[in-house]
Amino acid sequence: MEGSRHWFALALVLVFGWLLYRLAPVITPFAVSAGLAYLGDPLVDRLEKAKFFKWPFNRTVSVLIVFLLMTAVFSLILLILIPLLADQVRHMVRRVPEITEWLLSTALPWLQARLGLEGMSFETGSLVETVKDYGREAGAALLGVLGTVSRGGQAAMTWIMNLVLIPVVTFYLLRDWDRLVEGIRLLLPRSVEPAVSRVAGEIDEVLGAFIRGQLLVMMALGTIYALGLWAIGLDLAFIIGIGAGILSIVPYLGTLLGVIAAVLAALFQFQDVLHVVLVLAVFGVGQSLEGMVLTPLLVGDRIGLHPVAVIFAVLAGGQLFGFLGVLLALPVAAALNVLVRHLHEHYRESAIYTRAPAAKKAFPPDVPPGEGEGG
Repeated sequence: MEGSRHWFALALVLVFGWLLYRLAPVITPFAVSAGLAYLGDPLVDRLEKAKFFKWPFNRTVSVLIVFLLMTAVFSLILLILIPLLADQVRHMVRRVPEITEWLLSTALPWLQARLGLEGMSFETGSLVETVKDYGREAGAALLGVLGTVSRGGQAAMTWIMNLVLIPVVTFYLLRDWDRLVEGIRLLLPRSVEPAVSRVAGEIDEVLGAFIRGQLLVMMALGTIYALGLWAIGLDLAFIIGIGAGILSIVPYLGTLLGVIAAVLAALFQFQDVLHVVLVLAVFGVGQSLEGMVLTPLLVGDRIGLHPVAVIFAVLAGGQLFGFLGVLLALPVAAALNVLVRHLHEHYRESAIYTRAPAAKKAFPPDVPPGEGEGG
């Protein structure tokens, strides 16, 4: 009977994983809404305990205030960032021919001279033609996609539906969040409810510290990088800085790609060593602030996720479930980290770990084992 229950639980997990894989595009807006509701629920709970003069806020009014606040913050960010990023993307597209010419005529010969590859000939003409061919193919594919969208409108309608669906679902999840959590708790068998509630509380603490803290760290790093690169006069400061800040959710990835992009942009724009050193200084200051101030202050040391585990979780989630997997990778990894820690503690207290080794048969020190047994 016990074995059949285990097989049934395993079958449920497999079916759930298969449904998650098949329904990933549909589940994605609901996952985004659940994440936003999770972020906003603590503030809603605080507002419920507050009073406006003598009148307390009820749940619906508190949710409405938090929802309007989140909408205003996102709208302000979009109104500020989108024009800046759009302008820098247009600037970058206009300068693509100049960048290509600089790479072929200046950067590549310099690398050949430094690496001792002067004798090797690179067919730059064919390289340029190959790039142009790929560009034409990509343009044709893009036009085909746009034509398909304009004919069917399915992709555009999906985006519009998600833009409408996410705020609506977020509002209702915020309003009923405590009721949903309590309903799940009441469904648990009474024998395991205390242990599950304790582990869920730890997971909630870890996820809250990680998600809220990491978002603040990403925003702070993006601001530091963008303002620092802008201060040294880099044309693509905001797109590189903000991109590096967003990618910093994966340890070292944002910094690595940001340094490479900023160094190349500085070499192309200024063509001197000073601005390369200034770029490295900007990212060095950002990394120092992240390690000594931002992460200890905003995230803390309660997460315990190794950088390799974070990188693997993001890549594996993206490979298995696409964008939904990227969204869920780090929360799931943080939750699994708590579960593994509890399993490790349970294992250390179990009889398998604490059982003493069997006592060996003792023999006189001068008598070999075979002789002592013959009599």
